[in-house]
Amino acid sequence: MNKNRLEAFSDGVLAIIITIMVLELHVPAEPTWHALLEEVPTFFSYLLSFAYVGIYWNNHHHMLHLAGRISGGILWANLHLLFWLSLFPFTTRWMNTSDLAEVPVLVYGLNLLLAAIAFYVLKTALVRRQGRNGALDVAMGRDWKGRASPFLYVAGMALSLVHPALGVAVYSGVAAIWLIPDRRVERYLSRAGETPGRSSSPGSHTL
Repeated sequence: MNKNRLEAFSDGVLAIIITIMVLELHVPAEPTWHALLEEVPTFFSYLLSFAYVGIYWNNHHHMLHLAGRISGGILWANLHLLFWLSLFPFTTRWMNTSDLAEVPVLVYGLNLLLAAIAFYVLKTALVRRQGRNGALDVAMGRDWKGRASPFLYVAGMALSLVHPALGVAVYSGVAAIWLIPDRRVERYLSRAGETPGRSSSPGSHTL
């Protein structure tokens, strides 16, 4: 199956997620700086979740750029990822309206963890479909950020039990790590000189 409809559907869902989140930004009750400052926590929570949605969109785009044809299993893996991402507006809103209470911050971290696991499942399905030493497998390399992120989310959830702000700090730190441009795909394309989606011969390229 062709991957174009999967990309278009995913882009549409992510755009709706961002739209829902931005609707939670309310105009200050009064035309004063004090009223505006009261909305800062809401803006920060929106900014953090917007960054995460942007990170997933960016990496999803890069990953599918190298993917070949897809299967029914890949479609379900992609829907699995979109399900957890679609909960971002809910968990973001709950965390914000609770003034960073312990349980909402824990649930937000759990949402981040499950989205990360879902992305890994999708990546694994794409690599399996394309084959080991294919373009995607070689370009992704060791993927240290992808491997470390779930452990950091768990650490953030644990620290939330000490103080919720510590958990939010860890979640923000993980987002900051991912905001650093990831050029694995660009490097692969420039070095391999291959058409996206084609498999390379075993051991022919390294990163």
